[in-house]
Amino acid sequence: MAAPREAPERRPFGRRLLTDPARLFQHNAWDNVEWSEEQEASARSKVQENSSQLLPHDKQEEYEVNAKRYWDDFYKIHENGFFKDRHWLFTEFPELAPNRNPSQNRDSVHEFSNKEESNNEGLGNCENGHCSLETRAENQLNLIKSTPKICTEELATQKYSELNQRDGDYPGSSASYRILEVGCGAGNTVFPILQTNNDPGLFVYCCDFSTTAVDLVQNNVEYDSSRCFAFVHDLCNDQSPFPMPDESLDVVILIFVLSAILPEKMQCIVNRLSRLLKPGGMILLRDYGRYDLAQLRFKKGQCLSDNFYVRGDGTRVYFFTQDELDDLFTTAGLEKIQNLVDRRLQVNRGKQMTMYRVWIQCKYRKPAAPQL
Repeated sequence: MAAPREAPERRPFGRRLLTDPARLFQHNAWDNVEWSEEQEASARSKVQENSSQLLPHDKQEEYEVNAKRYWDDFYKIHENGFFKDRHWLFTEFPELAPNRNPSQNRDSVHEFSNKEESNNEGLGNCENGHCSLETRAENQLNLIKSTPKICTEELATQKYSELNQRDGDYPGSSASYRILEVGCGAGNTVFPILQTNNDPGLFVYCCDFSTTAVDLVQNNVEYDSSRCFAFVHDLCNDQSPFPMPDESLDVVILIFVLSAILPEKMQCIVNRLSRLLKPGGMILLRDYGRYDLAQLRFKKGQCLSDNFYVRGDGTRVYFFTQDELDDLFTTAGLEKIQNLVDRRLQVNRGKQMTMYRVWIQCKYRKPAAPQL
């Protein structure tokens, strides 16, 4: 008989669901909410219903071929307005600022709580299946429009080839702590890192499939080319080069990114990213979990394959289980540090509406080199 799987890892902190409706709508969110068997069954039923009709193969192929265009269009429409600041970033992933004072984390939590209380109407906002609940308070990043200075993949290939001819000379080659954010979007993770992590040896790389997104990052007033390098990159293309060599990164960040990729290509991508890590380096992930609100809101005719959907704007999203992510990372030779499910109840007090979010957070480490 097969050994039973370990119980899902959940947060060791958080408030339990309140049952008094009058008290319920005085608050915005509860962490670590346990689902009843009825809730689980209802969610499973909704997913079975909305996935009962798959898109024809030719339509699925069209979404794959045109994926870059759909994401470019998304960022042209929303720029940085859709995404919010990630005030949870350093409490959940202290590896992004190892020298940060723990008291700063407590301040961030307090700030996050206050802003969340005053931002009720933003809760529950979903556009074309993009639920912005994974991020908090209004974005304070000041984007400016100027002439694009994109490092396209074609130029990147030439530049990286030239750099590799000069031994050890690449962007950030002199840094002592290197971070790569994959799927950087408008910069909602990279700029808080640059603002918070004052390590003089820090260098941050950030890339995105969308040329428009990289344009937004490079034209942000906070962009500092002496500490950061933004570039266009297609993760699904094995021949698409990275600007840094293998085993050069301390951290790779994947925040709501892996879910946008065709499931059959995920393992190859995780393998590529793991090769970039130094021994002891880590991949940090936060992404959509199975039966999240966003999955339950899809209608028939939007399902591509099991738990993989296309939104109204042509972008796609997958909803993971912990075991699926564990398989991806361990197959790539990484060891588990954290793999937890984050179930939250969020309440829109203005609309008197409750919403259940399910996210998964992971930390996987490349084994340290053996001692000689």
